Formats: sequence, C-alpha cells, structure tokens
Amino acid sequence: MHIFRDPRTILILLLMPAIQIILFGFALSNEVKNIDIAIYDQSHDVASRMVIRKIGESPYFNLVASIDNMNDANKLLQSGKAKVVVIFESNLYNKILHEGRGDVQVITDGTDPNTSNAVTRYVQVIIAEAQQGLTNNYMPVNAELSMLYNPQMKSSYSFVPGVMGMILMLICAMMTSISIVREKEVGTMEVLLVSPMKPIYIILSKAVPYFTLSLVNLTTVLLLSVFLLDVPISGSLFWLIIVSVIFILVALSIGLLISTLVDTQVAAMLISGLVFMMPVMLLSGMIFPVENMPFILRAIAQFIPAKWYILAVKKLMIQGLPVKYVLTEVSVLVGMAVVFTTISLKKFRIRLA
Repeated sequence: MHIFRDPRTILILLLMPAIQIILFGFALSNEVKNIDIAIYDQSHDVASRMVIRKIGESPYFNLVASIDNMNDANKLLQSGKAKVVVIFESNLYNKILHEGRGDVQVITDGTDPNTSNAVTRYVQVIIAEAQQGLTNNYMPVNAELSMLYNPQMKSSYSFVPGVMGMILMLICAMMTSISIVREKEVGTMEVLLVSPMKPIYIILSKAVPYFTLSLVNLTTVLLLSVFLLDVPISGSLFWLIIVSVIFILVALSIGLLISTLVDTQVAAMLISGLVFMMPVMLLSGMIFPVENMPFILRAIAQFIPAKWYILAVKKLMIQGLPVKYVLTEVSVLVGMAVVFTTISLKKFRIRLA
C-alpha cells in the first residue's frame, strides 16, 4: 500500500526497467581481447601450423584446446569454454598449391555479436599474415565465417541478459534495503517489533512486495525483448523463470543484509549504488567482457551474483541450451542466496533484539 501511494516509486519500479531495456538494447557496443579459442586441425601441414602459431602469439586469443572432431567443438562452444573454433580443412597446403585455394572455417558464439565481429576480423588478419609468411605474397585461403545463436548479429542479444540482471538486482536489493531502513529512520521499526509479529514475518512483509514487483519487471523485460527487440527465448521458459527467481532471492537477501548494516536511507542508497550499480554494470560482463579485464578484476567478478545470472540467461534464452549447462551458475546462485540470507537474518535478530 505504501508503494502504490507514491507515484514516483511506481514510475521508478515499473517504467525504468522498460526504458533501460530499450536504451541498452539499442545503444551499447564494446571491444574484446583474451578470447578463448579452440583449433580443429585436419591438415597438420605447414599452412595450418603457421596460422596456429600466429594465433598462439596473438594477444587477442588464448589457445585453450586442440580438438579432433566437431562434437568436441560444439561442446566447447555450448559450455562457454571456447568462444571461437577455427577449423582447417585437410590437405590445406596442397590444395593451395595445386587448386589455387584452401578453406578455413571460423565458428563463433554469436550471443555477443560485438565480440564475434571483432574475433572474425582478428582471425582474418592472422590468416592474411600467415599467407604472406608462407609464400611472400597473397595465399588464396577462403575464411568461411559462421556465427552460432545470433546469425543476424544483433547487439540486443548481448545486452538483454545484462539489463535483466541489473534491473532485478537494483529493484530487489536497493528498494528492499531502503524499505527496511526507512522504518528504522522514522522510528516505526520499534513499534513493529513490539507487535505480536515475529521479526521474520516483518522481514518477509518487506521483501514480498519487491519480489512480486520483480516478477512483474521480469515479465515486462521478456515481453519487450521478444516483441520489440526480436530476441527469442530459444530455450526453456520454465527454467529461465526458475533461474530468475533464484537470482531475485539472492538480490533480496543482499538487500536485507544492507538493511542490517546501516540506519539511514541515504547510507543504504550509497551502499547500494557502490556495491550494486557500478559492479553490476562493469564487472558482470553486461557491458565489458570479463575476459578483457585484469586478473584482480576477473577474480572480483566471480563474487558478483549478476555475472552468474547473465551467463545462465545467455545459455538458456539465447543459446537454447538445456538446464544441465547452467548447473554451475545455478549452484553458485543458490549458495549465495543461502549464505546472504543466513547472515542477514542472524544479524537482523542481533541488532533488533
């Protein structure tokens, strides 16, 4: 009732997510480096070895695997262990010498179109350099490019999962923490505590409205993504919602934790902004690929809940993979929810005893 009495809060909670998904879906772009790449070399001759050596020397790529069949290539791309697979046809050098051309296939993960575009350009440059190194002139190698999951190369495929993570985190964590701290600041929390209600029920009564609003926002974002940005839900809608609910619970538990640490709404907003807004935007992979970051930032990113949620959404929504491919992400989120909830409930009872 308090939320609906404040029109500004309603605008923030319901209109802001729609605006963000539209703006971020159309406007942002990025650059890449440290891309994990796998090689499927069917040739094993001087031409393929030259290209592989140059790929290994490139600062743009990390050579993570050498494979010998397409099944392994698909598994690496689906699991996210490789973002690119380069495939050399058999007898590459002999075909170049006797038939006048050879083929190299480059398969990328199209869930991030900016990364895929940059990767294909880098590979083409490396192949061109290898051509000159072999023959001192242009070597006719045809680079066949394939972009999985996003053949249209739409940037919205990349940013929709990120915006979903940011919206749910901000709505649940920030607004929940402010709601509880408001009661402390105006002195009504003591009135609630002397009522027959147990503290756990008071906490739940503050969290449930934002949980409900988050489900409304999730529905809004998915509808806008599908019907406005043309981003399909390629996988299971059921598991996408389940993972989103788990992430919402993580965000709610963090909001409760913040509410136990501060006593003013201003402090709650500052902590929420510093702890959520900037890390979610910069360290979750929403805008900048985590692989591009220095080691210390990549390590910090592992503790950002939105990072794991965004990975799971990309696999379920964009790549259309079954739930077994997101078990790691789901396990991390469940663990975070349990830890944050336990700590926040314990500290809440201690502070208000």
